[in-house]
Amino acid sequence: MELLKERVRTSRLLGQDENLVLYGGGNTSVKIDGILWVKGSGWDLGTIEEAGFAPVRMEALLDIAKMDSISDSELVRLQKEGMTDKAAPAPSIEAVVHAIIPYKFVDHTHADAVVTVSNTPNGRELIEQIYGDKVVVVDYVMPGFILSKAIAEAVKGREWSDIEGIVLLNHGIFSFDDDGDRSYQKMLALVKKASDFLAQNAQIENSFLASEVKKALLKDEISALRGCEVEIYTLDTVSAKTLASLANLEEIICGGPLTPEHVIRTKPRAVIVEEGEEAQSIKAYADWYGSYFEAHNDGTKIILDKAPRWGVVRGKGVFVAAKDDKEAKALKDIISHTVDAMLRAEMLGGWQSLSLKDIFAIEYWELEQAKLKK
Repeated sequence: MELLKERVRTSRLLGQDENLVLYGGGNTSVKIDGILWVKGSGWDLGTIEEAGFAPVRMEALLDIAKMDSISDSELVRLQKEGMTDKAAPAPSIEAVVHAIIPYKFVDHTHADAVVTVSNTPNGRELIEQIYGDKVVVVDYVMPGFILSKAIAEAVKGREWSDIEGIVLLNHGIFSFDDDGDRSYQKMLALVKKASDFLAQNAQIENSFLASEVKKALLKDEISALRGCEVEIYTLDTVSAKTLASLANLEEIICGGPLTPEHVIRTKPRAVIVEEGEEAQSIKAYADWYGSYFEAHNDGTKIILDKAPRWGVVRGKGVFVAAKDDKEAKALKDIISHTVDAMLRAEMLGGWQSLSLKDIFAIEYWELEQAKLKK
């Protein structure tokens, strides 16, 4: 199918740009003869093939969209029932969102520039300033069915032909068109507007004292807490050292991850380490994580380990704590993007992504917890 080949090609273009898609973030789809071919679970947009798209009957997805409410596990079940090929990967949790957007091609990314602007105290106002009324802005809600309802409500009374994209605050952006290349180019154009805004209003100001992070004590403390040996890797970037030198470091670190799905890899926040007090700093983080879990657990969740995945040694620099090379690369890439976003957001009034309640909902998502309970 030529349309599916086109979908693969433009999906890869999106997925190979780390400023748009980072470690599984984002998804794409194409509608062909009543079937929605949507990115399948476990596939990466940068390397996706035709086999990576799940074929789901549009009728089944639109029936789901008409429901008032549904659990995530029930959503997964109904989406699988609607598949025309049961051997294909499970459809993206956002398949219903793709279905209700009335264009053949739908692209969704977690573009750094867009999320950075929205992760500020006046994020909505700035996004509206950048895009005007051509882009629909949706407040953050959980991905999946709830998001489909929020988008449907936000576009009510609007002509789709007047809408160039949809921005999901603290989450990402959608573009769409009946032509794959045009949808891709629309995504690039929308993201460029946010990038240009940051270039004009949020240039990173680098100021730090050269220094080094001492790794040995961090390695021992975090390994013991995680229950497996980790290695400590420093981010040797100007931005990382600048962040470590900021006076309001605690305030920034408490602001949350760059995009919601990152919490699965990074934990809700970094640990702040005072030099010479490594053990006390790691213990304080573990105590905080335990309190965070208890404050938001409804009695049905299983706690994950309390070890931080990244941290800032005050005045020295940024590090990640990883169990293997694969995790180290992912963490270094994600945190590098996060640090740059944090510094830019500071120039726009401060770093502020999700509330702890929303972060917890992603980290302890029903679908992820089901895997642990097995």
